[in-house]
Amino acid sequence: MHSPILQGAPEDLVVYFANSTWYGPAGTDRHMAEALSRYTPVLYVEPPVSALTVLRNPAYAATLADRPPLEVLGPALARAVTRVTPGMSRPGLNRLTGPLVERGTRAAIRRLYRRAGTVAGIVSSRATPLWGTAPARRRVFFATDDLPAGAELLGESRERLARDEARTIAGADAVAAVSPGLQKRYIEMGRDAELVPNGCLPSAYEGVDRLPIPDDVGLSGPVAGFVGHLNHRIDLTLLEAVAATGSSLLIVGPAVPGYAAARFDALCRRPNVRWVGGRAFDALPAYLRMIDVGLTPYADSAFNRASFPLKTLEYLAAGRAVVATPLPANDWLGTDLITVAAGPQAYAQAVVAQLATARTEALAERRRAFARQHSWTRRAETMAALLELPTP
Repeated sequence: MHSPILQGAPEDLVVYFANSTWYGPAGTDRHMAEALSRYTPVLYVEPPVSALTVLRNPAYAATLADRPPLEVLGPALARAVTRVTPGMSRPGLNRLTGPLVERGTRAAIRRLYRRAGTVAGIVSSRATPLWGTAPARRRVFFATDDLPAGAELLGESRERLARDEARTIAGADAVAAVSPGLQKRYIEMGRDAELVPNGCLPSAYEGVDRLPIPDDVGLSGPVAGFVGHLNHRIDLTLLEAVAATGSSLLIVGPAVPGYAAARFDALCRRPNVRWVGGRAFDALPAYLRMIDVGLTPYADSAFNRASFPLKTLEYLAAGRAVVATPLPANDWLGTDLITVAAGPQAYAQAVVAQLATARTEALAERRRAFARQHSWTRRAETMAALLELPTP
């Protein structure tokens, strides 16, 4: 019998259907999959791509250029992506996408283990039902966003997303929700839901203040900084208000095509603003060294109110101050280490006040200690329990 490419056997495998790609800024799905791979092998399945997807997203195309559809990332971790024809998200054709992804994932499992079989579990953060991929001992729907509420932003039909989500939940053995608001929604739908908020990776920021200074920043301190995706979740008015105070503003992250292009370009032309584009997760700590105050400037929307921003805990893990807009996630965290402000004037004033506050070692360690209570290791413990995985 041929040896498996991935550790273990199909019966040990967790198939993780993610809403985001592996490469680029690391999100909820990647962090959770990596943390779960300490328990058992994980196959991370990216959203399907077509030639049109690649054309619309040149940065993503560059990451795919030299990478195979199935890639082993380590002894207990692999990633796969299914290629589909353009237009598969259109009404009618979208019904074919799920079966194609299931078939492609089954093929990936056979390649990894030289045979198929019942898998240990399936985790899906997608609305599309994908439980038919393989027999699984446990199936967990992990809601990382309120997908129906974000239908317009996602370019999808709200009715279809709600219908697909209901079918996915009906086929799940357990439901996990990333935020208190989402958890409440599923409970009101009659399903028990476990709260599994976003976490952080404290070890990534150890020694952050001793890292080499990036050579593409060129801002005088103190510096306010935003790290993350620049998309319609972000209230650009708040970043403009911070820049208008004259404070140095560093922006790290990819900008989604069509995100207030003219205004964002004008913001980046200010002499006190630097945008360095997207950076890999491993490169972020060096940029956080340059930041004194981390910004979480979310717009007020139903989609955002159901979210749990990653960046807030990552700023704290690096020992930095945080200024965020009001979110139920902040209330759940329940700490005075996060300054909450709403509206451009109040938000900018809060940032200026935090920039003027000295970052003592005692204060920085308080922030880091709080972040350690919310690590991905702890979050994965809850997910592993829902999957009924053995303790590593």
